[in-house]
Amino acid sequence: MTKTILITGAAGGIGRASVALFAEKGWHVIGVDRSEFGTDFPKNGLFIRSDISRPEDMESIFEQARGFSDSLDALVNNAAVQVAKPLVQTTVDEWDAVMAANLRSVFLGVKLAHPLLKAGNGGAIVNVSSVHAVQTSTNIAAYAASKGGLLALTRALAIEFAPDNIRVNAVLPGAVDTPMLRAGLGRGHVGSGDVQERLDNLARRTVNGRVGTPAEIASAIYFLADNEQSSFMTGQAMIVDGGATARLSTE
Repeated sequence: MTKTILITGAAGGIGRASVALFAEKGWHVIGVDRSEFGTDFPKNGLFIRSDISRPEDMESIFEQARGFSDSLDALVNNAAVQVAKPLVQTTVDEWDAVMAANLRSVFLGVKLAHPLLKAGNGGAIVNVSSVHAVQTSTNIAAYAASKGGLLALTRALAIEFAPDNIRVNAVLPGAVDTPMLRAGLGRGHVGSGDVQERLDNLARRTVNGRVGTPAEIASAIYFLADNEQSSFMTGQAMIVDGGATARLSTE
């Protein structure tokens, strides 16, 4: 029986790689993003252009999802925004925008997905958090706070949804070459120079000596979404960061 998954932030780096991987594995994919995906979205799937930070849009997304499939096997909460600036310069509107996109959208998404997951006799929720939830840096406080909140929410959901056979886990990507990562390279945390120089500086700081690829994060998401591979995992935070958080910052 074909499985169905809904992935938010589907047009971004990690989202796009996840759409491709799940489609390749034979899943029907519902993709959501506020940006256009392009013409190469899987033909047997459904792309919804919508803004997950707006509660009314979330209602519409799941209405369309129900029209596409009467059940869901997995939900990937991947969409996020990042405000890269000092905390004292961050406005209330910017703070609220980050929380609405990165945290409130997950609260609403899981509420709306719950009946669909339950209808399929359970399934999996994968929340895409960040290494910034556990180790962070300068000028990214709102993003770090939202991703830390997502870990606590992941644990709470795992406990509440276990009776319905719904597993809830989080992936914490480190430095991955995505449009969001490149946009945030101006924070000054990896020196100056052009984008490639900054990426090279970042790569040197990981234990693996390189920046990750979206496909590598998509594989971790697939592992957590697939009930055969990760059936005894719930409420967990899986770090995929090339070893960056393993090394002391004083070394």
